[in-house]
Amino acid sequence: MAIPASAIEQAITKTKVEEKRHRALPAQLVVCLVIAMSLWSQDSMRDVLKNLIDGLNEAWVKIGKYWRFPCKSAITQARQRLGAGVMRQLFHSLVRPMATVETVGAFISELRVVVIDGTCLDLPDSDENARVFGRPGSRPGTKAAFPKARLVILLEAGTHLIFDALMCPYKMGERVRALKLLRSVAPGMLLMWDRGLHSYAMVEATFSKGCEYLARIPCNVKFLNETQLDDGSYVSWIYPSGKLRKKGFQPLQVRVMEYMIEAPERPEAQIRYRLITSLLSAEKFPADLLAREYHQRWEVENTIDELKVHLLGRKTHIRSQRPKEVVQEIYGLLLGPKSCTVINFSSSKQRQHFTLASFFYWNITSCSSCAPQISAVTTTRTSLFLSWLTGEVIDKIIPERVQRNNPRVVKKPVSKFRSKQVKHRGTGIIMNPPVFIVLSTA
Repeated sequence: MAIPASAIEQAITKTKVEEKRHRALPAQLVVCLVIAMSLWSQDSMRDVLKNLIDGLNEAWVKIGKYWRFPCKSAITQARQRLGAGVMRQLFHSLVRPMATVETVGAFISELRVVVIDGTCLDLPDSDENARVFGRPGSRPGTKAAFPKARLVILLEAGTHLIFDALMCPYKMGERVRALKLLRSVAPGMLLMWDRGLHSYAMVEATFSKGCEYLARIPCNVKFLNETQLDDGSYVSWIYPSGKLRKKGFQPLQVRVMEYMIEAPERPEAQIRYRLITSLLSAEKFPADLLAREYHQRWEVENTIDELKVHLLGRKTHIRSQRPKEVVQEIYGLLLGPKSCTVINFSSSKQRQHFTLASFFYWNITSCSSCAPQISAVTTTRTSLFLSWLTGEVIDKIIPERVQRNNPRVVKKPVSKFRSKQVKHRGTGIIMNPPVFIVLSTA
């Protein structure tokens, strides 16, 4: 399967959480349970466990055996024994970029396209989560509804595969974690990021890794036109701050491209883009090519939508009440779509090339619906079962994506009720059950 049992065993051994006695919920099963929590996000923990081993339980019933499902507290204790280290070790040992040169949209002239960005996940409203991860700001006298965890991801654009991630408290900015996330970039990659992550430190750290970059810059950042190129772009320099200059950092040469995007339905509306890149050759990488390829950065936004909307579909994205279990569940959330991506990628051998036209929601639906049957499949029939699952994924292809421009606006409903404040928390009145009095008898 996408996550082999040997990898789970090695992660448990390396983190030293082996069990000294036989338990109803062994560590291997708990790892699978944490990953399955994202596939059945609407179900309770006991229902997730039942769905996970439904095929095995059905086989046991035929021979007269019955496995009594653990209670909710037993599942919680099993997750606490496992900890977050196993899931972290499993994620970093398994997930690697998997696109090939035949993968559509994965490469630009032998450069693998990767994207970095961040998002936030809502956590349950517990004191421990609020103390560790923090809450977003709100009006004076009020408190945000949920604590939030910030997640910064590094994505392979051609396959939507998250191959590195870092989580942190909400108050810690994306720029700080994005710099540390550059540990996974390497020569032969083209890294893209949005203007919110632009800084000299980001450019210098990417350049020191030998990785090329293509990034958008804010409107308040100015560049001097040092050398004009034939394609309309020009060569300039990006300078370090005074603090970094004292540490010995030197200016770096960059190539700047400026262009406009017109909306067909609104000719008067024009969006100005400015990009910088380390690809200085205008002959090999013309400005028109790079401007068209920069839209690949939006694949990370589509991936975030897949995780938070199509996969979870919950008002509160994470269900764990304690910080360690939150970290554990987030790593399980990242490993769940990884399995579906591997299955989708394996089906590319029958389509001759990989495409993102296979809708994520349908892939998740196929995997979650057949997951109970996997435990009942024998070793000799595993390849046949995977072939059937691959065929299911191939049949669910959506039409080609339509290019469109949506305004960044939000509709906020107006409520007749006042905003909830701190003084309103925990003041609910416990109502007594109704008492019926017999006034007369027949």
